[in-house]
Amino acid sequence: MRKSGTDGISDLEENVTASQIEEGLRKKFSKKLFSKFAKAIVEYRLIEPNDKIAVCMSGGKDSMLMAKLFQELKRHNKFPFELVFLVMNPGYSDENRENIERNAKLLGIPITVFETNIFENVFNIEKSPCYICARMRRGHLYAKAKELGCNKIALGHHYDDVIETILMGMLYGGQMQTMMPRIDSANFEGMKLIRPMYLIRESDIKAWRDYYGLHFLQCACKFTEACASGADGNTASKRQKVKELIARLEKEDPGIEQNIFKSAENVNLSTIISYKDKKGERHYYYDVD
Repeated sequence: MRKSGTDGISDLEENVTASQIEEGLRKKFSKKLFSKFAKAIVEYRLIEPNDKIAVCMSGGKDSMLMAKLFQELKRHNKFPFELVFLVMNPGYSDENRENIERNAKLLGIPITVFETNIFENVFNIEKSPCYICARMRRGHLYAKAKELGCNKIALGHHYDDVIETILMGMLYGGQMQTMMPRIDSANFEGMKLIRPMYLIRESDIKAWRDYYGLHFLQCACKFTEACASGADGNTASKRQKVKELIARLEKEDPGIEQNIFKSAENVNLSTIISYKDKKGERHYYYDVD
């Protein structure tokens, strides 16, 4: 495996073709990538006949792979559905935008790009700028997808994102909740969000990326663009801490990661002190005898 050079482009990447990458998803990476992608779609009922799905691409490895997996799924075409490969520009640097466009061309993904000024709008916000930025990005994606006639948006969150979110909620939020594979939009009627990468491990995504010597954005945020070139040394985020904690526990006791994931499926309400329903109403264990 050849590594990327200082310009971010490896010799292998310059020679690889979209057809080779597609063949890899059918053969070398079928078990760990495409099969798990298809399994999540079936198990969590993510796609239905005549859906029109906006595949949301940020330029990172996860969403780029998701786009290729959707293309492969479309080849099988067991029932009719449509895809739009949607890229929102929240204010990328020229270098980051060129990276996205170059990779989309290399991978054979016909992207639809639309412009926003999100980074500019949140630049001077001091309190929770990342949270506000994420909410704004999600809203713009929903709005554009609906404008294009889509009824679903697909995001590239994977298995590791799920288990990290579960543990973060417990350790930092004092709550038990998971990142759902499918949710209804609260603000855009008739729209749903799906996460078809739900069962795919991040290590397998990295293995796919590195096998072809591909170079994707590591960080699309204007405030931390330095990390796109590997220069950002800030690893003190809560998510990073949880990621490192899970890795350490898994090394000491293999099976920890799987157990965290399964904990959201094996909830026994009779042993829960209280819980909230869909309407946000709280119910206590002594309400039902």
